[in-house]
Amino acid sequence: MNGDLIVQNAPALLIAVPLLAAFSMPLVGRISRFARNLWAVLAMGFTAFFAAVLAYAVYTTGTVIYVFGAAAPHLAIPLDSGGIPVRIVFTVDAMGALMELIAAIVGLSVILYSLAGDSGRSRLESYYTLFLLMITAVFGMVSTGDLFNFFVFLEISALASSALVAYRIDHGRAVEAGIKYAILSTLGALLVLVAVGIFYGQYNFLNIAAIASRMQYTLLDEIALALLVGALAMKAGAVPMHFWTPDAYSMAPSSVTAMLVVTSQASLYGLFRVIFSLYNITLNASTVGWIIIVLGVLSMVVGVTMALPQKDVKRLMAYHAISQTGYMLLGVGVGIAVLNDPAALSAFGFTAMSGGIFHIFNHAMYKGLLFLTAGAIIHRVGHQDMNRMGGLGHTMPFTMVFFIIGALAIAGIPPFNGFASKLLIYESVFLFNPLLSIIAMVVSVLTLASFVKVFHSIFMGPRLPEYTEAEEVPLSMLVGMGILAAVVIVFGIFPEVVVNVLIEPAARALVDQGGYIAAVLGGA
Repeated sequence: MNGDLIVQNAPALLIAVPLLAAFSMPLVGRISRFARNLWAVLAMGFTAFFAAVLAYAVYTTGTVIYVFGAAAPHLAIPLDSGGIPVRIVFTVDAMGALMELIAAIVGLSVILYSLAGDSGRSRLESYYTLFLLMITAVFGMVSTGDLFNFFVFLEISALASSALVAYRIDHGRAVEAGIKYAILSTLGALLVLVAVGIFYGQYNFLNIAAIASRMQYTLLDEIALALLVGALAMKAGAVPMHFWTPDAYSMAPSSVTAMLVVTSQASLYGLFRVIFSLYNITLNASTVGWIIIVLGVLSMVVGVTMALPQKDVKRLMAYHAISQTGYMLLGVGVGIAVLNDPAALSAFGFTAMSGGIFHIFNHAMYKGLLFLTAGAIIHRVGHQDMNRMGGLGHTMPFTMVFFIIGALAIAGIPPFNGFASKLLIYESVFLFNPLLSIIAMVVSVLTLASFVKVFHSIFMGPRLPEYTEAEEVPLSMLVGMGILAAVVIVFGIFPEVVVNVLIEPAARALVDQGGYIAAVLGGA
């Protein structure tokens, strides 16, 4: 396969490689443990490579269209379709490409980490099969230009994630969390499916660009919008629909939790795609923007206040994940609120959006890193109770350093990446409403206080007798954490380059509904 062919078919390969690897995993696992591990790493490695190739193509040449089964895959409306985008169409603009980079980096880190971190578990063929299905679903959700296929990938994600949450069993507690996640995911998917049915009944289309080009903003469209916002905000873990998050995040294996963060962000991407690309200028922007802002503020405040009293290290991190989702909603919500005001959008709205989108990327890196460090600690001490930990800094120095990097990043301390995105949000949101910016800063202070307590509980103090045998985790786990730590540091040191090259093009692509529609329908 030559270079041009790889670039042209990268959207399909991005889905096909992990999907084929997932279904062949039980057979490969019968050969040997080494063959199983190698198969998983190669599958994720090639998938990450195709994601990087596709992202490069999008950022250098513009939106990439891929039509499955068409003679010319770059034409969204093939000559034999009667002028209707009937086939499965992937539409990858800069925003979608950014999400694919997130999934590729975290997915590769998690697979490497799992080689040793999850080696003691049983049924690892099933584990890797489900993990690769989750990867397939995430790439599908952020690539598809079709609402029904978004629903299909959302369902695949829910099924794989539910099984992985329940994977440890843990005296039934993990199974309970998995069932809760499955029920709420099914409810969310059902709401999405009803919304898809409303659009199809009105417009006879499932393609996002085709529906957007004919959007009338009728009462049914408003109902569909409410269903989609509710369902996708719940899947993203926004307050007050966050109740599944602490159980699922704390009960899943830590490697899976790091990837669950990315699946939640894929739902957040779906929420933003619906608002900007599907509705955009026909939207009551101020009302919808304030709804997103209120969800963001509630998530920030409730998440951090619920995190403070936690004794379970992963449950604490789960509440902080909710809190950080609030920053993303706040930043992008301000951009939505001023969407119909070009002056305000130019003055601060676009910067707020860029801050929110930048925070999506940064959160995936440092929160993934923090969950992996939590997994490393649990791997050595055998439990999640911080009150029974202490002195691990003596025996796990690399894990401690990785934890410090992640903790400082999530608290918004320079020069780490969390500071860069939060600063954009603080400055731009202050121009919109100073009170919102102050709340965001106070939440960061509480986040710092919370992680100082966690650091002291886990790593400081003398060695405890029960952990004298504890030692640093194996190399593959350190490599997985090291990749994410490196991204956290580099993106924090060079934020302007990252914003100029990756973030602002993604924000512009999200705002530019006309460009999105033209990229699809203009190919006829």
